[in-house]
Amino acid sequence: MNAIIGRKLGMTQIFDESGAVVPVTVIEAGPCPVVQVRSAEKEGYAAVQLGFGKQKDTRASKAEKGHALKAGLDAAPAVLKEFRFDETPEVGSTVTVDGFERGGRVKVTGVTKGRGFQGVMKRHGFGGGRASHGATRIHRAPGSIGAGTNPSRVIKGKRMPGHMGAEQQTVRNLLVAKVDAEKNLLYVRGAVPGPVNGVVFVQKQ
Repeated sequence: MNAIIGRKLGMTQIFDESGAVVPVTVIEAGPCPVVQVRSAEKEGYAAVQLGFGKQKDTRASKAEKGHALKAGLDAAPAVLKEFRFDETPEVGSTVTVDGFERGGRVKVTGVTKGRGFQGVMKRHGFGGGRASHGATRIHRAPGSIGAGTNPSRVIKGKRMPGHMGAEQQTVRNLLVAKVDAEKNLLYVRGAVPGPVNGVVFVQKQ
């Protein structure tokens, strides 16, 4: 299997054979039941739909319950995601971290931490205004945002203050430092997008 759904547990450090410290992000990956298999003949493309976690029975809709029941699950998954797989598993089977091996490379997709409304210094790394010589209340201001009479408007795409974070981001070429099949844990060297307990999608490269 070349993909799995997981939950970011946070960062820690482990030691390799030489005794060097390796900073890792711990991901609780799977087990993920195969909820549906899409085929090129029926849906027009080949993919495998995986589930992760469980919804409360009172929160799941009838459609979600029926979809899970058809796959032989006792509860509707909290997360559903489709992946392209090299081989086609059977509906009802389970994908675990056993499909990943130490030393392999993966890409991890998650939603970054939301930062709310931020100014240009934090959002875009602007240097800010002068701290002295008559500067008054412009220390973190963006400054001029365009020309005058021509073109008499602000050009689209101008870096301005606004909502920051809470965007889907993929970090590529991360190293799998350790696989704990008993606890369904994946130790990935490097930073993974998103907050603690955030849902992430791990795919082999």
